[in-house]
Amino acid sequence: MDADLPPLPPELAGAVDRFTDHLAVQQGRSAHTRRAYRADVTSLLRYAARRGATTLGTVDVALLRGWLASQAERGLARATIARRAAAARAFLRWAHRTGLVTTDPALRLASPKVGRTLPTVLSPDDAAQLLDSARAAAVASDAERRPRALRAWAAAELLYGTGIRVGELAQVDVGDIDLSERLVRVLGKGGKERVVPFGVPAGRAVSTWLADGRPALVHAGSGGALFLGERGGRWGQRQVREAVHRLAVDAGVDDVAPHDLRHSAATHLLQGGSDLRSVQEVLGHADLGTTQRYTHVDGERLREVFVQAFPRA
Repeated sequence: MDADLPPLPPELAGAVDRFTDHLAVQQGRSAHTRRAYRADVTSLLRYAARRGATTLGTVDVALLRGWLASQAERGLARATIARRAAAARAFLRWAHRTGLVTTDPALRLASPKVGRTLPTVLSPDDAAQLLDSARAAAVASDAERRPRALRAWAAAELLYGTGIRVGELAQVDVGDIDLSERLVRVLGKGGKERVVPFGVPAGRAVSTWLADGRPALVHAGSGGALFLGERGGRWGQRQVREAVHRLAVDAGVDDVAPHDLRHSAATHLLQGGSDLRSVQEVLGHADLGTTQRYTHVDGERLREVFVQAFPRA
């Protein structure tokens, strides 16, 4: 625990605080991202302090490489080490830009290559089965269980129908939904707002939730949150994930998380003829290359089937 570790030297501790503030104020990073970056940078600076560093100026590329090597010796995954290297680069780039260091030692730092994994994607039939099962459960539920069943159905339809992130879904307010135009306004990464369309099934599910589900959970302190938890507050990301997992089990399809519904939506849009730029806008990707990975999913699966059928090919 951090409380059991000696404090960082004042200059190093102050730099961590300033960098965290920069991430929040200047870059609009989420609280989760700020915590991750702060933890990674603190790990680096504790390593430096144990080797006698009291100022950022003593952090050089040899120290950076030693720190990353120590992470590997601890058995951390390559993806985790790559993430920590990225955090160190961001921190030292900021420190150089603000004059805390005269040169940026991370410019010479290499990080482990991380293989790009294909996203988990439901087939269109499995996606339809999951959503049909969620709707059937909502319709058949008794009065006590109906609000929660309607909530799960509406959330799943909106996640798949828009491809938005689970964190974006959790922050949607009633006023962000336009049922007549079938549009939802979401706040994405970096505080960037976008408007995403959705189809008739999602519109029907959300409309039913608003009419018959949400009123059963709402109270004076609920505010404008679209989805409400058991006590009337905003429904949290963890609860959304649990609900989606339960829906998958009940539907008899592969276990999925909300992000898998996002992957599925993107892949099915491309399969249906949508162009990459349009899908990029819907998903809120800053880099077209992130969206482009979905074009490889079908090819990879076709290759797997081919190899199974023709093992000597």
